[in-house]
Amino acid sequence: MKKYIFQSIRLTLVLLVLLGVIYPLIIAFAGRFAKGEGNGEAVLLNGKKVGYANIGQSFTEPQYFWGRPSAANYNAAGSAGSNKGPSNVDYLKDVENRIDTLLKYNPGLKRSDIPADLVTASGSGLDPDISVQAAIIQIKRVANVRNLSLEQVQQVVKNATTPPLLGLLGPEKVNVLQLNLSLDRLSK
Repeated sequence: MKKYIFQSIRLTLVLLVLLGVIYPLIIAFAGRFAKGEGNGEAVLLNGKKVGYANIGQSFTEPQYFWGRPSAANYNAAGSAGSNKGPSNVDYLKDVENRIDTLLKYNPGLKRSDIPADLVTASGSGLDPDISVQAAIIQIKRVANVRNLSLEQVQQVVKNATTPPLLGLLGPEKVNVLQLNLSLDRLSK
């Protein structure tokens, strides 16, 4: 019995050092070679930081494309999902309210056309991207509010669309912050 206890303690100590010290140091070191040197990829507008490329932000004005809802209130320090399941009454109420808001601000939109990513939060609560379909259903609203043609806004969405990684991995996506900044530059 003592043999197994000592083996367990040794294994615990080895894993503690490996996963609690060495692995985090390797990740921190590797982050220094990434964009932003591990501090996030800041997005600048006229030399002023307006956000980060990989952290979602709240856009609620009708002239902007709206991103995914956030269970963490877009707080990067408190990244988290809601942990509410699809049968949770509060969760269903939140989703229903989001659907109602989309239908209110996007006349002519059918309930069945609303993609899930516009009414459900991501696991982190900070997803900066939406699906191409989520952007497409908002084009008419954004064009009308900004007094732009549908074609102009469609082109901005097309330019902001990122293809799957290596053409294979993941879906096409649109970074909401980049898309809205492109619209602001177009409207000026």
